[in-house]
Amino acid sequence: MAKKILVIEDDKNISELLRLYLTKAGFEVSLAQDGGKGITEFEAFAPDLVLLDIMLPVMDGWEVCREIRSSSKTPIIMLTAKGETFDKVTGLEMGADDYMVKPFEIKELLARIRAVLRRYGDEEPAEKKLEFDKLIINMDAFELVVDGKKVDAPPKEMELLFHLASTPNRVYTRNQLLDEVWGFDYFGDSRTVDVHIKRLREKLENVSDKWSLKTVWGVGYKFELTEGK
Repeated sequence: MAKKILVIEDDKNISELLRLYLTKAGFEVSLAQDGGKGITEFEAFAPDLVLLDIMLPVMDGWEVCREIRSSSKTPIIMLTAKGETFDKVTGLEMGADDYMVKPFEIKELLARIRAVLRRYGDEEPAEKKLEFDKLIINMDAFELVVDGKKVDAPPKEMELLFHLASTPNRVYTRNQLLDEVWGFDYFGDSRTVDVHIKRLREKLENVSDKWSLKTVWGVGYKFELTEGK
């Protein structure tokens, strides 16, 4: 059964070109040309992935991303004409899985789409819930419970934390985390990992003295369990 992709893009030339190439690649495609219609079509079409432009009429891409993330973990790839770090970081912090800066090569976009879909389609490990002192990472429900309270965390932050905490005290390089959490053909850079670690630390720091997210300078990151505590 063909995977479904919703393209929310107000430039008709770009959206029709994307429809042509994505259909040729075997995807079922639906188009929406403003943010409001994008939300309506998201609910009606139930896509497997969303390609979301930032500069949209009615509702911009940030609002659409926030609205989708309030009820769904469907993967989102942001499309933007802006290449500034701020836009990339904002998209990642709001729960986007990836971003593409226009103009882009269709081959690279297809590779990223397939990588994201493959990650979401992979079987999860048998143990989907990890518990530590004052911390519960529940991937079945995509819930993060910190000191007894549910804390909002985008899917990629959850996946990153779960990956690190599944093997406590193991040090991962940024490239390893990009490969193992984002996918081996992810085209981002190490700042993607740093952004997500920063956001996780804001939620987790000083909660417990029995574990912590540690930076191993010059190497990468680890979820550290403290011996004897």
